[in-house]
Amino acid sequence: MERPHIPDGSDPAVSVIIPCYNYARYLPAAVASVLAQTFTDWELIIVDDGSTDGSAAAAESLIKQHPARRIRLLRQRNSGVSAARNTGIRAARGRYILPLDADDMIAPAMLERTEAVLDASPGIAVVSTDLLVFTDDRLPPQRMSLPPFDRERMTQQLIMFYCSLYRREVWQTVGGYDESMTAGEDWDFWVACVEHGFDARHIPEALFGARNKDSGLHVESAENDLAIRARIVVNHPGLFKPVTLAWANALLDGGTGQDTDPRVPDELLTRAAEQSASLRTALTLQATVRRQHRRIKELEERVLNSQGSDAPRTSPPEPAEDRNLWAAAAVSPHGQG
Repeated sequence: MERPHIPDGSDPAVSVIIPCYNYARYLPAAVASVLAQTFTDWELIIVDDGSTDGSAAAAESLIKQHPARRIRLLRQRNSGVSAARNTGIRAARGRYILPLDADDMIAPAMLERTEAVLDASPGIAVVSTDLLVFTDDRLPPQRMSLPPFDRERMTQQLIMFYCSLYRREVWQTVGGYDESMTAGEDWDFWVACVEHGFDARHIPEALFGARNKDSGLHVESAENDLAIRARIVVNHPGLFKPVTLAWANALLDGGTGQDTDPRVPDELLTRAAEQSASLRTALTLQATVRRQHRRIKELEERVLNSQGSDAPRTSPPEPAEDRNLWAAAAVSPHGQG
């Protein structure tokens, strides 16, 4: 049963921003995860980014189903995830911001745990968490643990996922998400936070659920890793050595970036390349497992069909949005899972 919460006209503590482009099939699960929050002083802003699949209608239906909740829909021409996030945040009334993509989910305690840190620690501007990676197939979600926040490491590796709670003034100070970037905009945003001196804290609990598909922004980021790194260097030149800036400009101008000063890997590329190779390998392995899983199910169905209609049948795969990801992963609040 939905927790009663009648908007009283006061500003919420947290604004959850969901950009949505052609994810009508996933949007209800993302919204349901917000509705399930143990912390209830929030508003939800869904930004339809020019969808053609009925995403706006899905959002309107969800709003009608939950009239006691502060849920709004904004619509714009297709402009990309950065522009959609910026649109939602400009309209937000909360003092804290949580970006959430329409195909992902958050654990019931996500807002309660992260909001408490910001309330208790004025010097902390951003709170990140570990995450669960899940798929649309009936495969157990996998826990991904992230390291504690470190300024230098953030310029070398993406150590915070986009779905982290931060103070509104962070977005105002850094100037929002770079709308010219089609991938890696979240990492660029965090590097801008480092550049402006903001501090972050990591909670070692899996409170964010990232849906791993065969396509999407995470795949695009992995495939264009060096270009994204170069763009981040050029966007924040004061954080990097001149030789690294020269490498980035050369790559973005059409070069390979590999024939510049050999010291570049020491600052940027060695640890980065190792992480990127591991990420690409993990994505490839997970995609292979999903294909094998689907193939096995197809073969099982063929066998059952050949045995006749009276043969026992397995139940169809349970949709990811209908599963309790955090229970399925058997994740303890503070353990490794």
